[in-house]
Amino acid sequence: MEACHSPQQSNVTSSGATILAIISLEAFAGMWINAFMVCVLCIGWVKKKTLNSNEKILLLLSCSRISFLCFSWVYSFLSIVYLDYLHVPITLQLLASFQTFFNYSNLWISACLCVFYCIKIANFRNRFFIYLKVKIDRIVPWLLLGSGVFALSIGIVTYDISEILKSNNLNFTCLGHFWETSIRMDKHFLSSFFLLCFGYAASFMAVIFSAVFLLFSLWRHKCKMQTNSMKDLSMEAHIRAMKSILSFLVMYSINFACLVLSIIYIMMNEITMTHLISIYLYAYPGVHSLILIFSNPKLEKALLKILSCVKCEFLMK
Repeated sequence: MEACHSPQQSNVTSSGATILAIISLEAFAGMWINAFMVCVLCIGWVKKKTLNSNEKILLLLSCSRISFLCFSWVYSFLSIVYLDYLHVPITLQLLASFQTFFNYSNLWISACLCVFYCIKIANFRNRFFIYLKVKIDRIVPWLLLGSGVFALSIGIVTYDISEILKSNNLNFTCLGHFWETSIRMDKHFLSSFFLLCFGYAASFMAVIFSAVFLLFSLWRHKCKMQTNSMKDLSMEAHIRAMKSILSFLVMYSINFACLVLSIIYIMMNEITMTHLISIYLYAYPGVHSLILIFSNPKLEKALLKILSCVKCEFLMK
């Protein structure tokens, strides 16, 4: 997700090496965190022979984030160290297409997770909401399928755009799957650009509405427990749920703002700000997955068990 250098530049600058080192640390840490989630969920899948809806979403989310970080790191490595490889036929197109596909999968599956939590946890008396709560386990596979189909369509559009730019030998600056070309955008590029922005905006709005409804429901339930002098243990559980959802909302909002700012700074040719923003974009998949681990008792227990084993091994040495 870094700005591409000119084809003539072959040496790695000190700033490029620093950016690559930070991105590599974030990418590999994020891949390990999400790989841990995949392993725990798959082990549980083998033991129970089934996965609930929450586990299905978390499994696909972890897989998409591992793939996104992998393709993004390869692109960053090539653009900083071996830029000439990006000019090999189809290389740039495939990297941009796969990176875009897994990025949109990550965003939309995250939105599905937030919608699932809202419907599953929130308590409203609306008939349509009650119907969704009853049918949510049947709806989840269709939500995930729709997210995959939409991400695939965006990936195909990205390949098409990069193919046109490559075939016309255009000079362009790239950040992930956004390009600001040196020529006037025609209707094809404008429609494709609108589709890319719509994907971000729609997922962001889904997260916003789901989080707001869920926070309102939990806050109302918390106030009800206070008036009825319910047990403190139940109160603490709802407060933890509210903090977890609020942190997710804040992180997703910052991620969306960074994506928008990255487009603006690319068009302004602000390479330094583009690099700084990309550092957060690489950190988001790992940090958010870490939050999901500590908000899931099963994943948290497995992580603490591994950490205790590592600590014992370290003390024995």
